[in-house]
Amino acid sequence: MKILDIHNNTVRPKLYEKGNAIMWTDTHISKQLLDVHLNAELDLGSRKAETINSTVKWILESCENKQLNILDLGCGPGLYSERLAKEGHKVTGVDFSENSINYAKDQAREKKLDITYLKEDYLNLDLEENSFDLVILIFTDFGPLLPKEREQLLINVKRFLKPNGTFIFDVLNDKNIENKISPKNWETADQGFWKDEPYLALSESFIYESNKVILYQHIVVDTQENISVYRFWTHFFSQIDLRKILREHNFIGLSFHEDILPAGDLWNGDNVTFCRAINRK
Repeated sequence: MKILDIHNNTVRPKLYEKGNAIMWTDTHISKQLLDVHLNAELDLGSRKAETINSTVKWILESCENKQLNILDLGCGPGLYSERLAKEGHKVTGVDFSENSINYAKDQAREKKLDITYLKEDYLNLDLEENSFDLVILIFTDFGPLLPKEREQLLINVKRFLKPNGTFIFDVLNDKNIENKISPKNWETADQGFWKDEPYLALSESFIYESNKVILYQHIVVDTQENISVYRFWTHFFSQIDLRKILREHNFIGLSFHEDILPAGDLWNGDNVTFCRAINRK
């Protein structure tokens, strides 16, 4: 086994240094992720069904329940898109996981829902300008974006929104950030989440306090001694941080809500901030 290579990958990396593998487009892992998304009893790939329902209700009430043209970024298997479409809204869902998008399309056909699903990276999305009343990005997807990616996302959202359109997203806030570091852990399996063959997985995290970033890292070694390094740079935000970021992109009417999710663990309840922002004319 390439012990030295494994050791070198476990050394604390430089801020935003990339791994060599992507979880979302891996054929095996994306199937596991879809199963997690669809488990209505878990708050992992998606939130529990009753939480999704209450979140959608709050989103629509925030927009005064008007008839909306909605863009759902990072839509996964369409759990929010479906509920929004059932309420009579026009919905476009975007995700770059082929498994999730194919599942969402099948469900829309089966349930006779008029939803447009696109297999695209929303950072490179090309849609008509000024065409959406509401853009949503749910399940804290804002946080894993690197600063340059976050900038591109906000540029895109501004471009897609109509004047006075609404952008709603949620983030992990910086309360108790030091408690959100994961301990070192190792796993061996004949098959499991990471591979459909025997593997060794080494997981750990590193905190970069001044940047309010935690790196969640997973090193996976297969039977051919191939080493896959998955790195998830997760940002944590205060309301002051969010105001600064959004005002730089000329969003107005900012409001923050930490009572949308039920209390639970460090990833729920008032540890999650929902943000509502208006696209200035």
